[in-house]
Amino acid sequence: MKHDVTAAAVQFNISLGEIDRNLATVSEGLRRVAAQGAQLAVLPEMWSTGYDYRHLPELAEQTPRVLIALQSLSLELKLVIVGSLPEKEGNALYNTLYVIDQGKQVGHYRKLHLFSSMGEDRFLAAGHNSLVVPTSAGRLGLAICYDLRFPELFRKLALEGAEILCIPAEWPKPRQEHWRTLLRARAIENQMFVVATNCCGLQGKLDFFGMSMLISARGDILQEADEHNTELLATFCHEEMVKYRSQIPCFKDRRPEVYGTLP
Repeated sequence: MKHDVTAAAVQFNISLGEIDRNLATVSEGLRRVAAQGAQLAVLPEMWSTGYDYRHLPELAEQTPRVLIALQSLSLELKLVIVGSLPEKEGNALYNTLYVIDQGKQVGHYRKLHLFSSMGEDRFLAAGHNSLVVPTSAGRLGLAICYDLRFPELFRKLALEGAEILCIPAEWPKPRQEHWRTLLRARAIENQMFVVATNCCGLQGKLDFFGMSMLISARGDILQEADEHNTELLATFCHEEMVKYRSQIPCFKDRRPEVYGTLP
């Protein structure tokens, strides 16, 4: 990221299992943010299907078709698009975050931390690797929803050169303040920009609060959504990040020889 970047969060109520309906919603949202100058757009977690566990194996078989549609939109709109989709490999299912840049898939990240409290680990396999991916919008650090509660991952992404954290989520009520606090903490402690896109509305028994956010490298909330379908945009200033890192040189002042390897 050697220049300013206009980023967008595309927040909407995911229609459970209805791929074409969700794809139409996303296409419209991406066109709107591109028309406003966005260079990077982040979609919610599992945005094409939601957590339709009962039908997820069959729905995941359509993900290659969805990716082709995203690649076409990325090329047409000159957008870096980031969003998580169900991925099927053999008998395993993954919650996978794809990065599309200039019409090409340039990276994918499988969710590391599965939310066992809601049985996610019963239906999905966990990934094994973190990822920082260089794009035309800068170096993106990738994480998904529950990953947000594990700060070690984000420090690793920072040390590997991430400049913008992209975090799709399906984070439900009543844990709004956890979401808000953890997002700001990840930005502040790693002095990085954050694009966090949650879904909104009802899915079965779960009520999602939205509150997607764009956060500066200082931890200031630049834009914050309400509980309805919306798009947020903000410009991340590269010079501001560089200046702030020089004023408070957290990375230079680290003491890794003291921390050791935590169990």
